[in-house]
Amino acid sequence: MSVSQTFRVDLRGIVDLLSHHLYTSPQVYARELLQNAVDAITAVRQDAAEAAPHSGRITITSGDATGDGSLTVSDNGIGLSEAQVHELLATIGRSSKRDDLGFARHEFLGQFGIGLLSCFMVSDAIEVTTRRAGEPTVLWRGRSDGGYEVEQAPADRQREEVGTTVTLRPRPGCEHLLTRRAVTGLVTHYGARLPHPVTVDGETVTGGRAPWDRPDGESPAARRARLEAYCEDVFGFTPFDVVDVAAAEAGLRGVAFVLPMPANPAVPAAHRVYLKQMLLSEGAERLLPEWAFFVRCVVDTAELRPTASREALYEDSLLEATRDALGEQLRGWLVRLSVQEPARLRAFLRVHHLGVKALALHDDEMLRLVTEFWPMETNVGPLTLAEFTDRYGLLRFTPLLDEFRQLAPVAAAQGLAVVNAGYVYDAELIDRLATTDRQLEVEQLRAADLATHLERLDAAEEQALAPVLAGADRVLARLGCDLLVRSFEPSGLPALYLLDDDTAFQLDVRGAREHVDETWAAILGSFQSTAEPRPRLVLNHRNPLARQVLTLADPGLQAMCLEGLYVQALLLGHHPLRPADTAALNQSFLGLIGRAVAGGAA
Repeated sequence: MSVSQTFRVDLRGIVDLLSHHLYTSPQVYARELLQNAVDAITAVRQDAAEAAPHSGRITITSGDATGDGSLTVSDNGIGLSEAQVHELLATIGRSSKRDDLGFARHEFLGQFGIGLLSCFMVSDAIEVTTRRAGEPTVLWRGRSDGGYEVEQAPADRQREEVGTTVTLRPRPGCEHLLTRRAVTGLVTHYGARLPHPVTVDGETVTGGRAPWDRPDGESPAARRARLEAYCEDVFGFTPFDVVDVAAAEAGLRGVAFVLPMPANPAVPAAHRVYLKQMLLSEGAERLLPEWAFFVRCVVDTAELRPTASREALYEDSLLEATRDALGEQLRGWLVRLSVQEPARLRAFLRVHHLGVKALALHDDEMLRLVTEFWPMETNVGPLTLAEFTDRYGLLRFTPLLDEFRQLAPVAAAQGLAVVNAGYVYDAELIDRLATTDRQLEVEQLRAADLATHLERLDAAEEQALAPVLAGADRVLARLGCDLLVRSFEPSGLPALYLLDDDTAFQLDVRGAREHVDETWAAILGSFQSTAEPRPRLVLNHRNPLARQVLTLADPGLQAMCLEGLYVQALLLGHHPLRPADTAALNQSFLGLIGRAVAGGAA
């Protein structure tokens, strides 16, 4: 028979967990106190009984001014009755911003009713003196061990006006966080853009123009200069451009600063986000699509939800829709650049082509921009894809960087123009371009295909070389390579090593099987082709040295020369050397030196 039980809660442990582990730094206590004060003022403005507009204010007295090291934060907000103090301050997770009190929850900064607990990171006791309209002043004292007391405030602690005062006395080691200098810095950092006046020891720290503001009478040039100065001060760079962004559904407005230098796409972009004009996070991620890693934003939002710690944005459908909307606005900025300032677009692409190419994989307009404005590497010089297709008709490309380096000079000498699509996204972009433009003729050139473009020997030459090639073939067979003889340009190149991607994969599988146990060998065997993969060494019959090697009467000397040409072709093609290749290099090099020394001595 099962018996229903209730959880036993260690209040001291819960307070320690929330106050020390939910937040990343004890400095957030200042933000949470500001948030509570702002929400209390907001509640007054929403109270139906409040006839005249309410002028809210927040007054802070630092430990330097109080004389005993304590900090006080006072507001003229709605205040709490004694019943609400019991219900809201003494219940972890209960918030005064609940719909059952008659207030629209989304109007408030706090959402979780646990912000006050952050104060336990700097103080072992929290004292709240509060008065609601028509109610006596109530004094609440909370301790970090989970205990609290509530009483009507004595005569010397009575509040004349409605509102709340929070008093913190520093715990040992935290006194420096309640000094005038520290408090002024924290309040300015988090609350400088708040719409209510906030003073620290009599000095106002709020006010000033927010980056997202568009005041009447400010010229575009003056606004641009102000935003560039802001970006330099906050983000540490002068922006390449400034883009206004907005998302009505999220109540979001702000500006995006385009980085003037390359950004690492693997590092999430961190943005400065305000929630109802209070700083939420300096490192908010996922505000923009992943491809927009070249932008840093400062925005203010009224509707996006914060996480429990109020240090990041909560991932939900509204944030996803906002991300899409902001991405579309950045996309529109790029399109405008292509029409109005193509030179600036090219300058932008030189720095941030990766982000635009990532977007072009699924966006036709961005694909057009890349095709028309981004010069790609080819074996006939840098050309955009549009220029290449206009000039050569056929869009011939190779998808691997090493293959391009291997094939480029030979292909160019044969009159074959080839695009290097070995960089990030390039091959995928060409595939997508071929899908969107059915009239475009595209051909992929691989190492194995190049041999078909090289000139074969005539029948008489092949017949004359047949006996020699049989012996040479046996030499290269020891290195797992087939031999071809072709005529091609440049004539100064004696040999060309051709290894396509499929053959390289099969060779890797075969090599791996030799160094694993039977189980893994069987698994790798399922990937291995039945035909033995063999790369090809193509000797250039137009090269005098290659012809001389083929006509050598001494089989040993010919073998050393063939091995030397083989290794040189590997190195020219940027191929790694296997142990067998290194042995062939040493053998041919030392053997030829030995022959030369012996001949000289004779």
